[in-house]
Amino acid sequence: MRVAVGQLWQETNTFNPTPTTRRDFEEFGVIRGSELIERMADTNELGGFIQSLRRWPETPEIVGLVRLPSWPSGTATAETFIWLRDELLAAIEAAGPCDAILLALHGALVSAGEPDVEGAVLEAVRQRIGPKIPLVATLDLHANITERMVKNADALVLYHTAPHIDVFESGQRAARILRRILIEGVRPAMAFRKLPMVAPVERANTQDPASVSHRLRKKLELLEIQPGVLAAGLATVQPWLDIPDLGSAVIIVTDNDPALSSRLADQLAANLWGSRHEYLIELMNAAEAVRLAHDLHAEGLVVLSDCADATTSGSPGDSTWLLRELIEYRWKRPVLVTLVSPEVVNECRRLGEGAIHPGPLGGVRDHRFSKPLSLETRIERLFDARFVMSGHLARNMAIDMGSSVVLSHGDVRIVVTSRSGPHFSPLLFQTAGLDAFNAGVLIAKSPCGFRASYSAHAREIKVVNAPGCSPPDFWKYEYRQIPRPLWPWDEDTTY
Repeated sequence: MRVAVGQLWQETNTFNPTPTTRRDFEEFGVIRGSELIERMADTNELGGFIQSLRRWPETPEIVGLVRLPSWPSGTATAETFIWLRDELLAAIEAAGPCDAILLALHGALVSAGEPDVEGAVLEAVRQRIGPKIPLVATLDLHANITERMVKNADALVLYHTAPHIDVFESGQRAARILRRILIEGVRPAMAFRKLPMVAPVERANTQDPASVSHRLRKKLELLEIQPGVLAAGLATVQPWLDIPDLGSAVIIVTDNDPALSSRLADQLAANLWGSRHEYLIELMNAAEAVRLAHDLHAEGLVVLSDCADATTSGSPGDSTWLLRELIEYRWKRPVLVTLVSPEVVNECRRLGEGAIHPGPLGGVRDHRFSKPLSLETRIERLFDARFVMSGHLARNMAIDMGSSVVLSHGDVRIVVTSRSGPHFSPLLFQTAGLDAFNAGVLIAKSPCGFRASYSAHAREIKVVNAPGCSPPDFWKYEYRQIPRPLWPWDEDTTY
């Protein structure tokens, strides 16, 4: 028995003007064939696949296809989509006959001319392997699930958590379902419900017992232990996608019981729809948030979520809105903020540690919503931002954000990286020689996932509303392609 495993992973933000290219995937780490099995055996969904398959009594041969990952960013070019599709199809062809395929997908990858990349890829794979070979895929719960994705997969298995701390376990769940199909003769019946709503991400914290997302996660877990149910998933979708089929979705997979799948999907969709207003959150503008942080920071860590420039949401990472406010104050404890700017890093490497960088900073990658800040800083430290991350988004995942620099302006420390990445991670600051948990203020470029790292350490956490490519009040921005009516753009939307 031969089971092939592969990955295509990127979350797109169509408001980000920086296109995603082949180079972005290659820099993150494209891995092919047997090397994939060796290097990814304990990492994320691929690791979940591999570890589970190795424990099957039937001892299948595990065949590595290709790993194609890129950090969240702007719309992929048309050439990049063709390359990704062809890479995966070529890997399947090279693998030879297989009895099943497991794919780790994101579900919100958009390219120029193709708003449903995962649907197109699943369709191409299905055409290549035929109707009888089981094809099971994992998805982020921020996937934009489409009819084409459902039609071409035997089962779709979604993360249950945000922050995403169950990526490895989602791979395990998918592999268990695949075994039931291959060995036990299970015949999946998948029900799909598309809802005319998009949920704000900032309150989608499944780990907070008071949140709507926690309540819904518990429902999913209870459903999956119900007899006859193989998988239950809820996708509240990546909001910053201006595409024709945008919307939340529910997936239920049962063992050859379409009526049960349909009934449970209807119930779960009704629960999500009825809870939609609970996702709305109180926001503070940048000036208010920084003023509050200044008042409280001497008593403990204050974390401000710069969600509109969240690199985990595909934003460029070089907004200057909060930095402009931070430099207006004197601070008793260190203040930590990040930027993405390969140009600044290169200039600092030319100047050397201890030199003065004359500015400007930021506002280049995000030229739509931000602008450069004229600010003189001292080059405090040059370093390479490489570490292995576990927690939100990751289990044992190698991160390389390239050559980087720590700049200082008074007590404000600005960590500037060459590449995008997890600009909330305590490990990024640690690699830079800074202690995130002992700071007075930390700017986390993440809307929700950062809470997995900081909830236990922060005196206060506030979500900031500033302009950017991943705004918390996204429905106030201009979308041209989304279906209407759609909540929260249209309050009178019905389901």
